[in-house]
Amino acid sequence: MERKNSLLPCNPNASKEVIAVLNYLNDMAGRGVITGQHTQTREQKELYYIEQITGKLPALCGFELLSYSPNISYDSCDEECKKEIRENEGTLETAMTFAKKYGGLITFTWHWFSPLYNKNKGFYTVNSDFDASKVLVEGSKERIAFYSDMDVIASYLKPFRDAKIPILWRPFHESEGNWFWWSAKGMKVASKLYQLMYEHYVTVHKLDNLIWVWNCPKIEGYVGDAYVDIISRDLYPPAHEHTDRAREYRELIQITPTKKLCALAEIGTIPSVKELSSSRIPWSYYMTWSNEFGGSDQFTSKEELCLAYHDSYAITLDKLPKLYECQTII
Repeated sequence: MERKNSLLPCNPNASKEVIAVLNYLNDMAGRGVITGQHTQTREQKELYYIEQITGKLPALCGFELLSYSPNISYDSCDEECKKEIRENEGTLETAMTFAKKYGGLITFTWHWFSPLYNKNKGFYTVNSDFDASKVLVEGSKERIAFYSDMDVIASYLKPFRDAKIPILWRPFHESEGNWFWWSAKGMKVASKLYQLMYEHYVTVHKLDNLIWVWNCPKIEGYVGDAYVDIISRDLYPPAHEHTDRAREYRELIQITPTKKLCALAEIGTIPSVKELSSSRIPWSYYMTWSNEFGGSDQFTSKEELCLAYHDSYAITLDKLPKLYECQTII
């Protein structure tokens, strides 16, 4: 099952910190799995839960950027949407603190409220009339708004670049489905949007601290090796079903003959770390989703969580080597 990455970042100008992370992930492939947990609020209740149960913290922490979307239609938001936005505010500061205090790995998820024509939770297709295919048309309103939103988010990412903090960046996630506006017109359109973002962020904004994570397990939607450092997929298995996810790994690697690092970018029920230590399926990392998935025993029992975090194969925060040196921004 060993698939060693070529270690060449897709961005030829990638920072030394990006290279260090990719080298580490490659070295550990099949020798250990990085534990990860998504948090979408500043409270980070999931981290407190994990530490209470296991006495440890994950090596990777995920953060949500939905509240930073420039085009939220607040007047149409219901109370649930407003609460989600409000609780997500300030998570970039929390991410910066996690990186500077612990030197842990960070990854960002962006439930992007569509650049135009949205209501309520406007990242969902059902709540947006935004036609992603029109972004591909030069001079269209959709294209202009798309780039405007990207520029705003780039301004939030630049302090991380300046502080020498690498980010596992996973835009346009779950592009195999049609539930988000970016893939409502198909996987190929979503992959084109990803390419536009890559080119804009690399050539215009010089965001050389980004590690580019593609998040779609379908070969027909693959964006191409030139834009990807890590291939990944999201999984939500039944509660308390813990395996090494070997079948899902074999499916994922079919999208490219190139040996790419692989990750479980979102998962509801954690994989079996014990099985992974035996099968050596080289998942680089997994990131448990938030709320009931990572902050309760509804999907993963306390016993299973404790066994996973204390397995010698699990890379928790205390086992993670120093991969980057944060710089103070003046």
